[in-house]
Amino acid sequence: MLTKLFPHPGLTVMLLIVWILIQNSLTAGGFLLGLLLATVIPVFTAPFWPNRPRLRFGWAMLDYLGIVLYDIVIANFHVAKLILFRRNRDLNSRWMSIPLDLHSAEAITVLAGTISLTPGTVSADVSADGRYLLVHTLDTDDVAHEIAHIKARYEARLQRIFR
Repeated sequence: MLTKLFPHPGLTVMLLIVWILIQNSLTAGGFLLGLLLATVIPVFTAPFWPNRPRLRFGWAMLDYLGIVLYDIVIANFHVAKLILFRRNRDLNSRWMSIPLDLHSAEAITVLAGTISLTPGTVSADVSADGRYLLVHTLDTDDVAHEIAHIKARYEARLQRIFR
C-alpha cells in the first residue's frame, strides 16, 4: 500500500523541498499544496520508470555527499592555484577513458555529474555500451592514478548507494 502511494519516496521529498523553495515562504496552505503535488506527480510518472534503481539512503549517501562537497572545495583551491601560478603550456591536460563497474544509467549519470561538478575535470561522454566514461582533466601527470582515484573515491561509494 505504501509503495503505491509513494512509488518514488526520494522524488516525493525532492519535489516538496523544491516547491517550498520556489514559494520562498512556508505557509500551511503552500506546504499542503506542495505535499499534494509531491505525492501525486510520482504516482502518475511511476509507469515511465519501471526499472528504477533501488537506492540505499543513510550513511552511504551521506558519506558520498560529504566526500563530494569536500572534493569540490579542495579542487576549487587547486584549480585557482593552477590558473594563477602556471602557464597554459605547462598544464598537462589529458583525456581519460574510465572503465565503469556501474550498470545503472542513473548511477553512471550521478558519477558523470560528480566528475563535472569537481573543478578541473569534465565528463564528456559515455560509450554506447555504457562501459566507459570519457573524462577530460585540466592537469594530471598520471592518468592511471586519476582513474584509480575516481573509481575508489566515487564509483565504489556509488556502488554501495545504487544496489
